[in-house]
Amino acid sequence: MTGPAYDSVLLVSFGGPEGPADVEPFLANVTAGRQIPAERLAAVARQYDRFGGVSPLNEQCRRLRDALAAGLAAAGCDLPVYWGNRNWTPYLADTVSEMAAAGHRRALALVTSAYSSYSGCRQYLDDITAARASVGVTAPVIDKVRAYYDHPGFIAPFVDAVVEARMRLPAGLRSKARLVFTAHSIPESMAAGCDYERQLGETARLVAAGAGFDAWTMAWQSRSGPPSVPWLEPDVNDCLRELSGRGAAAVVLAPIGFVTDHMEVMWDLDVVAAGTAADLGIRLVRASTPGTGPDDRFVAMWLELIEERLDPARARRSLGRLGAGPDRCSADCCPLRP
Repeated sequence: MTGPAYDSVLLVSFGGPEGPADVEPFLANVTAGRQIPAERLAAVARQYDRFGGVSPLNEQCRRLRDALAAGLAAAGCDLPVYWGNRNWTPYLADTVSEMAAAGHRRALALVTSAYSSYSGCRQYLDDITAARASVGVTAPVIDKVRAYYDHPGFIAPFVDAVVEARMRLPAGLRSKARLVFTAHSIPESMAAGCDYERQLGETARLVAAGAGFDAWTMAWQSRSGPPSVPWLEPDVNDCLRELSGRGAAAVVLAPIGFVTDHMEVMWDLDVVAAGTAADLGIRLVRASTPGTGPDDRFVAMWLELIEERLDPARARRSLGRLGAGPDRCSADCCPLRP
């Protein structure tokens, strides 16, 4: 039994500026139509300034693309790998146009998001649809792989990263360290319409057990909405304060909500949360994410997700209690508003 005859692979990501001159137009793309106050955009621009106006995400995507292409070639799978971003060059629409010009008719998309949420799933699907529409009838059909939050190739690298981070603490603090997982916060109303929280809880449980932690805390980061709108809490900085009040001397942070160490991880955790921890006298260490290197097991997972779509008879691996997700999302999955 064989699946659809895919002739290409498409890596889809968020995108990011690659120089100071890119920052403002990039942020304009990200926030188009959202009426974000100018002072908020200026504050975010300053975050990029701290890192030379360069997001690490594009370079991480280049490494992921190249590693995936090498893995496919080594497996004897003749599928070229393309890459397109939602908010910066290479733009998704341009990449889909390039694929159409090369004669590709059906592609399988891998996205740099492991979970089901509006921003991590539905918005990718909508942007793929918009990119295809901009190209017209020659655009390839593009199918997205399933959510991979509980795949061994995602869990195992995080387990090892948490163990490695804990070992960076002084020996006397390792056994007392608290484990805090983080993910991007979203509005409570949005969370009510998707499996984001439940999936993150399962990933956290699996990683904590694998890394030898009996207890863990889920915290949230990178909130961007108005104070009047309830978002998932606690914020990671409030979580650190609460743990400090309970006598915590050391914390291991694990950003399981993210595939790579991109700007939100580097700013919100390595700068802001690290500063909060220092002020509280907490020793803080952070685990790396599997797509940053990338970890070989993460790339192998993506290869496996491709292979299972080429061969529907192939066993679909997942850990934990929720089981492997569907190949195709329902038309109303992960809505912006329930």
